Amino acid sequence: MSIKLSPEDWKKLFSLPVIVAALGYFVDIYDMQLFGIVRVPSLRALGLSEEEVATAGSSILSYQSYGLLVGGIFWGTLGDKKGRLSVLFGSIITYSFANIACGLIPQIEFMNQIEAYKWLRFIAGVGLAGELGAGITLVSESLPTRLRAIGTSLVAGIGLMGAVVGNFTVRLSGDWTIAYFIGGAMGFALLLLRVGVIESGIYTNLTKDKSVSKGNFFMFFNNWERFVKYLKCIGIGIPTWFCIGILAYFSNEFGEALGIKEVVEPGMAIMWAYIGISAGDFLSGFISQQLQSRKKAIFYMMSFSAVAVMLFLFAGVESANALYAICCLLGLGTGYWAMFVTVGAEQFGTNLRATAATTIPNMVRGALPAMIAIFLFFKPSSGIIWAGAITAVIAYAIGFYSTLTIPETHDKELDYLEE
Repeated sequence: MSIKLSPEDWKKLFSLPVIVAALGYFVDIYDMQLFGIVRVPSLRALGLSEEEVATAGSSILSYQSYGLLVGGIFWGTLGDKKGRLSVLFGSIITYSFANIACGLIPQIEFMNQIEAYKWLRFIAGVGLAGELGAGITLVSESLPTRLRAIGTSLVAGIGLMGAVVGNFTVRLSGDWTIAYFIGGAMGFALLLLRVGVIESGIYTNLTKDKSVSKGNFFMFFNNWERFVKYLKCIGIGIPTWFCIGILAYFSNEFGEALGIKEVVEPGMAIMWAYIGISAGDFLSGFISQQLQSRKKAIFYMMSFSAVAVMLFLFAGVESANALYAICCLLGLGTGYWAMFVTVGAEQFGTNLRATAATTIPNMVRGALPAMIAIFLFFKPSSGIIWAGAITAVIAYAIGFYSTLTIPETHDKELDYLEE
């Protein structure tokens, strides 16, 4: 089936809600991946040894993940109770202030700077958790059914380039603190664009019925079928954060284990991974539309990323540039991120949709400390390569099972409620 888009379709795809959601996600990804990019130089600048950089970096990353988990629940329920726009405004204010504060860490004297770094990344995580889910929900409810997948792919494809800009910002500014200040400033600038965005019609209609339970997080747990579906939505995304949170974030350690003589920079690995993810997200919506299936598109892309993982670990890579190229392939395969969030939004009714679309990706991000724990558990006895392989097997087993067994949502109408 060929994809034909009329001028009117393109006008809807580049409407204000889509543009603002895309730019919002751009700033979100810039700020979210910024710590991964400046992890090593920022911690060295704060006086830590190489061993302390590794342990403190893992701890700070875990704090950010915990913040994403807490924020996912908070912003998700708020999005269904008070509207999608309340989240789009509140979340960006939170993480913009937190990122500006991260740039001031070298001046902190009233407490330990590393402890301050942990808690500021936690607060940033709370704020960052609200952006994607609310944006995807608003776009999904604002676009016609046949344009949903393409619209959400545009949001993610544009937004994910924020990691690329983050890496170049750090390099060009020459100071990691300036990169944090720029992230905070971009967030506040984005608030001005959001003034003209209106609430989705589907949600506005829902607010007229006061008897409907909205944003009740516990509704995911009071019905077995809904609970299993929720877990599978989370499971689909697990491989994506294994590739970013383990392989790309710790690419310097993998580089040493592979015998690469050059220094492998995590910032470069993250940048190239996100170039691939951005391209994959642009493609995923069109692939889904062509196949008339969300599940098939995700399955094929996940399979491609699994092959890239094997190349990363066992292909005998000998140079940093070759490793960065494989990171790009990893990103291309895991570029079903927008599709995965869209599936989560489409699985549930209007009164739970923002809660689902916001909590599901942040449950995946919040699972990173567990993946890091598995990775670190096997690392001393099995070595870094096999520790990565074992963690990969677990992540992909969950991902493939969830993808193959979850209900298909292509062409599903969204104007319904969960009871």
